[in-house]
Amino acid sequence: MSRSRRQRSRQSIARPRRLAAPPLRFFLPVTVLATLLALMILRGMANNEVFHDERIAVSVDKKTVPTSVLEGGPIVDARGDKNDKPVNYTIPHKTVVLSFDDGPSAQWTPKILKVLKDEDIRADFFVTGSMVTRNPALIRQIVADGHEIGLHTFTHPDLALHSGSRLTWELGETQLALAGVAGIHSSLFRPPYSSTVDALDDWSWPVTKQAGSEGYLTAFIDKDTDDWKRPGVDSIVKAAMPDLPGQGQMILLHDAGGDRAETLAALPVIIDKLKAQGYTFRTIGEALGTGPANTEVSGFSLWVGKGFLWCTTASVWLMPWLVGLLAVVGVLVMARFALMLVLSAVHVRRTRKKGFTWGDPVTEPVTVVVPAYNEQECITNTLLSLARSDHPIEVIVVDDGSTDDTSAIVEELDLPMVRLIRQPNSGKPAALNTGVAAASYDLIVMMDGDTVFEPSTVRELVQPFGDPRVGAVAGNAKVGNRDTLIGAWQHIEYVMGFNLDRRMYDVLNCMPTIPGAVGGFRRSALEQAGGMSDDTLAEDTDVTMALHRAGWRVVYAENARAWTEAPVSMKQLWSQRYRWSYGTMQAMWKHRHSLLERGPAGHFGRVGLPFVALFMVITPLLAPAIDIGMVYGVVFVDAYKTLAAWFAVMALQAVCAWWSFHLDKEKAWHLITLPAQQVVYRVLMYMVLLQSAITALTGGRLRWQKLRRTGEVGLDVTTGAMSS
Repeated sequence: MSRSRRQRSRQSIARPRRLAAPPLRFFLPVTVLATLLALMILRGMANNEVFHDERIAVSVDKKTVPTSVLEGGPIVDARGDKNDKPVNYTIPHKTVVLSFDDGPSAQWTPKILKVLKDEDIRADFFVTGSMVTRNPALIRQIVADGHEIGLHTFTHPDLALHSGSRLTWELGETQLALAGVAGIHSSLFRPPYSSTVDALDDWSWPVTKQAGSEGYLTAFIDKDTDDWKRPGVDSIVKAAMPDLPGQGQMILLHDAGGDRAETLAALPVIIDKLKAQGYTFRTIGEALGTGPANTEVSGFSLWVGKGFLWCTTASVWLMPWLVGLLAVVGVLVMARFALMLVLSAVHVRRTRKKGFTWGDPVTEPVTVVVPAYNEQECITNTLLSLARSDHPIEVIVVDDGSTDDTSAIVEELDLPMVRLIRQPNSGKPAALNTGVAAASYDLIVMMDGDTVFEPSTVRELVQPFGDPRVGAVAGNAKVGNRDTLIGAWQHIEYVMGFNLDRRMYDVLNCMPTIPGAVGGFRRSALEQAGGMSDDTLAEDTDVTMALHRAGWRVVYAENARAWTEAPVSMKQLWSQRYRWSYGTMQAMWKHRHSLLERGPAGHFGRVGLPFVALFMVITPLLAPAIDIGMVYGVVFVDAYKTLAAWFAVMALQAVCAWWSFHLDKEKAWHLITLPAQQVVYRVLMYMVLLQSAITALTGGRLRWQKLRRTGEVGLDVTTGAMSS
């Protein structure tokens, strides 16, 4: 190798690795959830709920405020090179500027505008961004009538208590609102809770200086009418009168923020009295001779403003629907909890009742079909567990085109009850159908190649076939590798989310899914249902729905326990659940016609399919709205009440979880991970389901994905105890 090539090689080795980008599968769900939260925040801003702060700064020190400012006129110019040497402007002799704060108000601003129009007077309206987005037509009317608009922040906080970036944000958002509503930009600013210029102090003066550095002329007042206190019409009028004859002044009134009836009544009286004294009424720009404070915007700024307005309007329109959605989701969640608790108790009381039987004991031999694709890590444990079965069985292993040593391991075990069938890779449904076709017996048990049975599993699984109406039986699938955090989370999900559900669906006679890990079937029922289909990615859900439509009962056998190896990484878990949820949606769509069918098929269509849609798709799909609402409530509304409500729901979940563990005779110590599961794992499942829904709605295709197995779930062949 040449020297230059060696140098290039070293450089390539030493080059730092780039940080991996987040997987694309997270993009759409995260975008949807972030958009939902952003719309809620926009709506909260429009209603002045988000970032709302009614605190008022109190300071008496004026050490940093120039004397010239404290003794000057009500308008302070600290823009540009004047920031270090600000200039005050006074209102000219015999001139009045009427200014209105806090609006516009849909109730009071139109009435005030009518008074001003009748008197042919133009005034200044210092508006808040939240009111602008709620009353866009009034802003356009104010501009059309020739009045000036100034900024009064977006959410009306006392900026002396906030950072400079908050000031920039408050003014910037209000400018966006004005651009979107009326296509204008304002260079006037009035701080909330401000008064006369001599009230400036060491806390509020930096606000004026920063506003000046950002290009704003800050307008204070000469006369504060205190109309917001509603002191009476006479008091408002008296407070608006000049202290000295002919003295120019800026008068503060309010057109929003409460009952402005006294302001409305006092306004024409103030105008008449001042006119009688020879005063003329001007806007700030007219009074100072500086030209209009409002300028038109165009191009990018205009369209950004329109986009902001459209989003805000949409959020305000959308919020009632979101509130209704939250109510619906809440009702569905509580209904599911109630049904699971009540119906699971009914199921237990019925199946554990002394003397309960499904019929005559089932002792006939059973065929166990094990589809296997690259299961070399697990197949030994699977077959050795079957060898310990206390029920007569034959085992058919269908090697579906494995590229590893799966077949060789099966042959080396040389178990007498095991037959091996090899076929080209055709998918799990085809492998199962091959096994069923080769089965010697009428009762067939299906299990995955990574699953371990207890000695009694097959016997317990086939006992419900003592009832001739039963066509299939769902077993009790359990997570074997539960010692890791992600395994413990799935353990909780299996015990609570799957098995408790199955008890409920059993009582309602609408079991939606026989788990692939442990399920029993009558051959005749399978043939009537059309066998295992590859129309969907959830062949187990598909065939279960087909069995219902064929008139067969599907029940749950709680003692038929099977131990499966759950995914060991978030990536594998995502792939598995994405396939499950997408396959469930496919199966629902495939069997949608059962809604209109009669008899047993109609029962499943009218009861089972809506339950699956509500509790397995719609509720989980909409449930993120609860979490987003919780985040919104904690940050922006009332943290204590919001957290109390959230913990109440979590407590109810904990009760359901404890009950499910109690029924399954599981140790409850795994539930210590329940809070983390609800915060992290549950949100991940929401995102998976959301992506599946997006895939389904957009007509996307999802291929089969093989999960990597470790073979860590096994059965101690000496004692029969589970090990992992």
